Amino acid sequence: MANIKIKTTIPGPKAIELLKRKELNIPIGPFNTVRTFAVKGDGALLTDVDDNTFIDFAGAIGTLNVGHCPPRVVEALHKQVDAYLHPCFHVMMYEPYIQLAEKINEITPGTHRKKTFFLSSGAEAVENAVKIARKYTGRKAIISFERGFHGRTYMAMSLTSKVKPYKFEFGPFVPDTYKWPYPYYLRSEGLSEEQLDAQLLKRFETFFLSEVPPEEVAAVIMEPVQGEGGFVIPSKRFVQGVKALCDKHGILFIADEVQTGFGRTGKMFAMEHFDVVPDLMTMSKSIGAGLPISAVSGRAEIMDSANTGEIGGTFGGSPLGCVAALEVIRTIEEDGLLERAVQIGQAFHERFKPLQSQIEQIAEVRNLGAMCAIEFVKDKETNEPNKELVQEIIQNAHKNGLIIMSAGLYGNIIRILTPLVITNDQLNEGFDVLEKVIVSSCKKGSENLQK
Repeated sequence: MANIKIKTTIPGPKAIELLKRKELNIPIGPFNTVRTFAVKGDGALLTDVDDNTFIDFAGAIGTLNVGHCPPRVVEALHKQVDAYLHPCFHVMMYEPYIQLAEKINEITPGTHRKKTFFLSSGAEAVENAVKIARKYTGRKAIISFERGFHGRTYMAMSLTSKVKPYKFEFGPFVPDTYKWPYPYYLRSEGLSEEQLDAQLLKRFETFFLSEVPPEEVAAVIMEPVQGEGGFVIPSKRFVQGVKALCDKHGILFIADEVQTGFGRTGKMFAMEHFDVVPDLMTMSKSIGAGLPISAVSGRAEIMDSANTGEIGGTFGGSPLGCVAALEVIRTIEEDGLLERAVQIGQAFHERFKPLQSQIEQIAEVRNLGAMCAIEFVKDKETNEPNKELVQEIIQNAHKNGLIIMSAGLYGNIIRILTPLVITNDQLNEGFDVLEKVIVSSCKKGSENLQK
């Protein structure tokens, strides 16, 4: 039985009316991927106001690892709503906050003693991780990576690499922030993985001589797999090399697991693939199945460096977010979603990796677990990014009932963040649509190029 049901053009008549109201009342700044409006979500399916049903390969940009309206989360939220909504942890405390902190301390990498506190968004978690790192070390400088994305608030935006659309004309930005290059093996100019890693790690040592001394660096913040940057996957050698540099110079290592956490890559946290234990971690997105909650977790002695009242927030760790997160973790553990992420990644690789050698415009098919990407270029000789082709593929996919998004510095990468609860039937149907629109769009592009 087909899961996709497209009954109107996209957007349909009801969506068009809502779009008119949106344009009148909402600024153009917040972007939208699909030009329609949801009325129901179930697992990996979304239904819009015109009764069109889509397979969701975007998952609210990686927020829905356990799917739309996961039953355990919905049940827990109903119970919590009937009890109390938000006494504010800073006014009167509540047990779910403690229960979730205990669970996060248990499941995050490392056997050291940890402490965790909660906020509302990924950017807020990044801001607070930086505050804690500076407080603990007494140093000011923070190093992030090229193509990295850490959020839209000012410190997070300063650490983010992409200028448009995130930073253009919003400056000045926070001082004492620096960028290191992050390996991109597809674009390594003929170097092997080992050669590129060695070159970059050597440059980092030189960086301490030319840009900022290590004695002034509080922390390095790294996405284990770059999200907005294009699902770029580093080697274990590189990540361990960065951590070794941090340890050598007394610099804290912050893992930004906002998009990579909670089972997405086949591990609870992506850093586990690299056998690296971070000093601090930031997390959000799939922690709460769509409820606004984020966390900073880390070594107890580091977390305790901030004095009472110096960190927190009115809505941080809301009761609804905490009970949702507890059920998300339970669902991942009890429903085998780590193994499911590996299966999804394998199915993706088997379906799309052969296209890399068959289609001139596909430069690379890559994934770590269910964090999957296809990179498109104009031709493999130059590897020039092909944003226009990706936009055409995305629009055609939406017309055919499949929700996908782009990523990458140039917008030339299709990223797939399907809920891990997706059925095999839904996954294969989505793959069928994606393969069809890729082949069709690439063929059309080749014909236009020949003309």
